[in-house]
Amino acid sequence: MPDAPLTMATILPLGIAFLIGYLCGSVPFGLIVTRIGGAGDIRAIGSGNIGATNVLRTGRIGLAVATLAFDLLKGLLPALLGHTWYGPDVGVLAGLGAVVGHCFPVWLRFRGGKGVATAGGVILGLAPLVLLATLVGFVVVFVATRIVSASSLTAAVIAPLAALWLGHVQQAELFLVLAAIVWFQHRDNLGRLLRGEEKPLTLGRR
Repeated sequence: MPDAPLTMATILPLGIAFLIGYLCGSVPFGLIVTRIGGAGDIRAIGSGNIGATNVLRTGRIGLAVATLAFDLLKGLLPALLGHTWYGPDVGVLAGLGAVVGHCFPVWLRFRGGKGVATAGGVILGLAPLVLLATLVGFVVVFVATRIVSASSLTAAVIAPLAALWLGHVQQAELFLVLAAIVWFQHRDNLGRLLRGEEKPLTLGRR
């Protein structure tokens, strides 16, 4: 059966889904959590990134766990609720919006996080078994290297391949786009990895 023609009635809900996802994803929980927790402005610590890995560099494990949880939830909820209530197309657009919002939040002049946890939330909401595969890849590389960026880049590549292997074609297409965003956000890390200059994860300010 041919796809329905694109009309305003079909495009508008998808645009709204993306916008809602973007607004959810753009909430800078890492910045909020560290300020409330008394750790200062996370953008002045370590790499300056607002994600959980950089929050961990403050030495405040609780704040890092909270940041990770919130960043995961802001990907999970838009994708899962959109898919459950309005179907897979809305879930995909809402999930994409959440990751774009996290990486390029309007409130922080489009300088956000690297998208790993939020993308993980999207994957959990749309294809939980795919998340399991990505977590296995992440853990294996991290145990071998102690380098979060290498683990994240590996997991990003595994996600679309696992989705495709499981027959989730639409999700595989989304996860491929998310992988491209994650790799783009890790471009500096990738350069250091290629030069052998990327450092293992350490706790505390540096």
